[in-house]
Amino acid sequence: MKKIKFTKEKIAISLILILSAILNFTNLTIQGYSNLYYASGVKSMLLNFTNFFFVSFDPAGFVSIDKPPLGFWMQAISAKIFGFSGVSILLPQALAGVISVGLLYYLVKRSFGPTAGILSALFLAITPVFVAASRNNTIDNLLVMTLLFACIFLSKAAERGKFKYLIISLILVGIGFNIKMLEAYMIAPAMYITYLISTAAPIKKKIVHLIVGTMVLAVVSLSWAFVVDLVPSQNRPYVGSSTNNTVTELIFGHNGVARLSSSKGGGGRGGNGQRPAMMNKAKTSDTSTDSKQNLRANGPNSASIPNANSGNAANSSGIPGPGNGGGTPGGGGGAPGGSSSLSGNFGGQTPSGITRLFSKNILSDQICWFIPLAFLGFIASLLAQKFRLPFNNKKKLDLVLWIFWLLPEFIYFSFTTGLFHPYYLTMMAPPIAALSGIGITSMWKLYKEGGIKSYLLPVSFILEGILHLVMLSYFIDSISSTITMIIITAAVLSFISSIGLIIYKLVKQQDSFNGKNFKFAKTLTALALIGILTTPAIGSAAVINHAINGSMPAAGLELLSDEVSNDSSLSINTKLIEFIKSNAPNTKYQLVVSDSQSADSIILGSDVSVIALGGFSGSDNILTLSEFKELVKNGDVRYVLSSGSSGRSSIMQWVQENGKEVPKSEWSNTSSNTDSSTNTTEEESINAKDSKANRFGKDMKMGMNSQTLYDLKGTVN
Repeated sequence: MKKIKFTKEKIAISLILILSAILNFTNLTIQGYSNLYYASGVKSMLLNFTNFFFVSFDPAGFVSIDKPPLGFWMQAISAKIFGFSGVSILLPQALAGVISVGLLYYLVKRSFGPTAGILSALFLAITPVFVAASRNNTIDNLLVMTLLFACIFLSKAAERGKFKYLIISLILVGIGFNIKMLEAYMIAPAMYITYLISTAAPIKKKIVHLIVGTMVLAVVSLSWAFVVDLVPSQNRPYVGSSTNNTVTELIFGHNGVARLSSSKGGGGRGGNGQRPAMMNKAKTSDTSTDSKQNLRANGPNSASIPNANSGNAANSSGIPGPGNGGGTPGGGGGAPGGSSSLSGNFGGQTPSGITRLFSKNILSDQICWFIPLAFLGFIASLLAQKFRLPFNNKKKLDLVLWIFWLLPEFIYFSFTTGLFHPYYLTMMAPPIAALSGIGITSMWKLYKEGGIKSYLLPVSFILEGILHLVMLSYFIDSISSTITMIIITAAVLSFISSIGLIIYKLVKQQDSFNGKNFKFAKTLTALALIGILTTPAIGSAAVINHAINGSMPAAGLELLSDEVSNDSSLSINTKLIEFIKSNAPNTKYQLVVSDSQSADSIILGSDVSVIALGGFSGSDNILTLSEFKELVKNGDVRYVLSSGSSGRSSIMQWVQENGKEVPKSEWSNTSSNTDSSTNTTEEESINAKDSKANRFGKDMKMGMNSQTLYDLKGTVN
């Protein structure tokens, strides 16, 4: 048996992977079910293969989640193995985060050496948005992991001109498409350019390879969509958030053009109302196996204020509760983590421009920390490698790969006015981390060589220290004095170390840069590194004791803000559930609600068969009025829960005009003079610890009071 040698390199990367695992897995139960919209879908997917394959949101299979299947298949498999719970659906993302750190280390090391690889892995492991996405079920870090695997094969393809490696890399991107659709293609420019400029094969041959590879990419990417769109609409769920009940439209509509030109979310409108799954054949929606489980959240499901409890999007007024159309699956009504001091919830709501990712908004705290280091590091790497044509070695090719992964995304996230959310920024984390790690080693090489290029190293540390102080200024009034002093001390440490490096270069001759002097300069560099790592590390570590927003996951100083209230549990109207189960025990679809936001807590907290009539946004036409009346006539539907904002639906209008209103006292406690709006158990209660949480509780009561339960028995003969 070969003896394992514990080298400094192996110990270092092992410690970084352990750090990543600690950040991603520790106290994961505080996240509860995280994004309730996605969690509800995973629970429904466990009921049967049809729900699983079509990623149905509801147990009855009427409407699907508005995303492709692969990420949620992973969550469903995990839940099948370990039992359905908040932790089981978060495990795939947490594991993907740790694997991604290891993959980045391997990618950078193979071209630029172990030091660059170790630093890159460390930068990625403590990037706040990357950690937040690893502790959430929004599946973005599963995509990141897949694309890093693709980069490994693309790098080999570019270095060797091997067609098979190119095909594997593009297949992996196609798999990524089936995790997050067009978001996976943000890496495509980097991959195509890198392969095209390599000298490992003739240009004509490379063009042929890319043409064939593109066709393979298209086939893999559209394989699931093609199958779904071929299945007759009556035999599958309605494609959530599409306008015409096709995945093709979802790709180019809600998950395509809307991301480029619209700051509003929600599903498409004006659908054709095609017959949903299970309309023409009996299909059980029994969830009795899940009813035996304890379905309460193990912690908060959303840390957003004022939308902390729903885990879904609020309406434009910010009032949470069932029936409010949303802008994103699980989108929150406030800034991630709930800090009202930061503007905007979607990318399009923050001012666009080159400074967007550094200014006072909900985006900068998540990703800005190493951006200056990455761009200066790229410049230093060009100088260190004496970068010039041809592109005939792995260092040159990998630099092209990383910069063309980062640059288009930096431009997109800085200037787009389309729909994107803070956690999308995790896509930028790998190239930023890679270029930062490569850059530090390149700057050190230039520093030892002397000349004006040697000042790139201390200047980069100074700029990083300034950036960290600027970020601190955004939160200085809302974080503790202890954290403030630690951040200031770290910034000063980077400044002093950088000044020391500058002074040393000014007073020492090149030939004396060895021995003890070499160690002294290396020590100063290490201290400066500690200084620039401290603040993002503190922000990332905050996730261990502070629940992140289930709908808009974000870490960083945001979570340490005094303005944030993260201590609220899954709110379940147990009285409503008991009423429905007692009065409609044998009804096929026991309760109809306006949208997914009204349904997710019911799906997660009971075995009631519920239909989310309008899908996520409340505007999906999964049923025509005549089809709905047929369900009522056959006794398949009896009770409908309507809210003030759901009256726009022709079905809801008909319900309000023809249904019999059930007295609120029979199914809700909101009419009584109590402090609770949901008749929850002690474990399910809202724990409002500050004034913001109390205001949220009042908003919840307003949302519940605006609801009306209708009995449709006898309305259609």
